[in-house]
Amino acid sequence: MSRLPAVARTLPALRRALDALRTRRATIALVPTMGALHDGHLALVRQARRRASKVVVSIFVNPTQFAPHEDFGSYPRTWKADMEKLAAERADLVWNPGVDIMYPPNFATRILPEGPATANLEDRFRPHFFGGVATVVGKLFTQCRPDIAVFGQKDYQQLKVVTRMAADLDLGVKVIGVPTVRERDGLAMSSRNVYLSSDQRAVAPILHRTMKDAAKRLRNGDDLKTVMADGARTIEHAGFALDYFEARHAETLAPIPSITDGPIRLLVAAKIGTTRLIDNIGV
Repeated sequence: MSRLPAVARTLPALRRALDALRTRRATIALVPTMGALHDGHLALVRQARRRASKVVVSIFVNPTQFAPHEDFGSYPRTWKADMEKLAAERADLVWNPGVDIMYPPNFATRILPEGPATANLEDRFRPHFFGGVATVVGKLFTQCRPDIAVFGQKDYQQLKVVTRMAADLDLGVKVIGVPTVRERDGLAMSSRNVYLSSDQRAVAPILHRTMKDAAKRLRNGDDLKTVMADGARTIEHAGFALDYFEARHAETLAPIPSITDGPIRLLVAAKIGTTRLIDNIGV
């Protein structure tokens, strides 16, 4: 059995562990997670291992990015399995703070991002979300002082928000995006996929298939508005409640009037039953 990574749960313990890791000019990669690790997360750990000599994985279910009606209390927590998976991937350290460590009494400072955080995508439906993400990731960056941080492209708007924040605040962290890891039928891996019933799971890959079809049509020169409207109808006819299906500039996330205004990223968010899925692909 692989050796379990070290675990730090207090800031003094984290600093001691990081000081030990930084001997001999070691570089550190941080992989921020909320636990319930799947193969998508492990792909981030592998990328971190390739790019740095030491890998730190944070596991913290961040309450400030959940709205009152969302699933903070029921969000899957699988500590033992997570640790076994991280041991197999040779992670060096797990940072597992409690809420009282991240948000102690009288905590009063938050990061309120703009730019890609106000693109009228996820922020339209979860207006609390990116403030919570930016604040917790900003804290993780300053606590762990990584050379690089690795995020998945599945949460594409989040990736752009974090990248912009790190640059704007001179945090000295290079943010790296890793392509989405998918199931064999194309469904993007997500900790929330466990909420899907068998019937919903059978329908869920339609999101990816619809995006792939739309991207192909756009590359072939089809009209942007027509392609996006057709895709939205396909998703809704499959039984999803569609929040958005958008073609945006891949870097700024600004709306684009035509396919000549790229590079283009297609982004979708839709709910099936009580489970909300997001995904994206490049054109």
